[in-house]
Amino acid sequence: MSAPKQFDAENAENLEDIEKQFAVKAVMQAQTYWNLLEKVKGSTLRLTRLDDEIYDHFVKEFPEYESAGAVAEINENDMKSPKGKERWRKFMNTYEKTINDFNFGTLLRTGSKDEYEEKTTIFVPRMQFLAVEIARNKHGLNDWICDKGA
Repeated sequence: MSAPKQFDAENAENLEDIEKQFAVKAVMQAQTYWNLLEKVKGSTLRLTRLDDEIYDHFVKEFPEYESAGAVAEINENDMKSPKGKERWRKFMNTYEKTINDFNFGTLLRTGSKDEYEEKTTIFVPRMQFLAVEIARNKHGLNDWICDKGA
């Protein structure tokens, strides 16, 4: 798809409001997920109807994240390196037709022991969030959030 013939990139409006709307949606999604984890143990939670398939595919394509310890702490530089981007793109594109907003920007905690805060949160496509959080939930790494509220 190309830009309309009359589109002039040099004089295009700044789409700052659209960027803000995406940021607001990402924050709202993070708050909703956190509120859910405060009420339901992650180990009993299903984020999609395809959780098992996503998890199996994730550990097949990223065997370095199979253990609880490995998925507990996510290294943003590894995810966003040229090699990491290529691996993730291939993984994510598998879900283009089955997961709504599979590539929509979402907030991910870098550590499973962390809350959502500026220094402990990165911006990732939704499929990265789903893969990591499904794995964390399967390993019981998010259960502490519900236990803390009890």
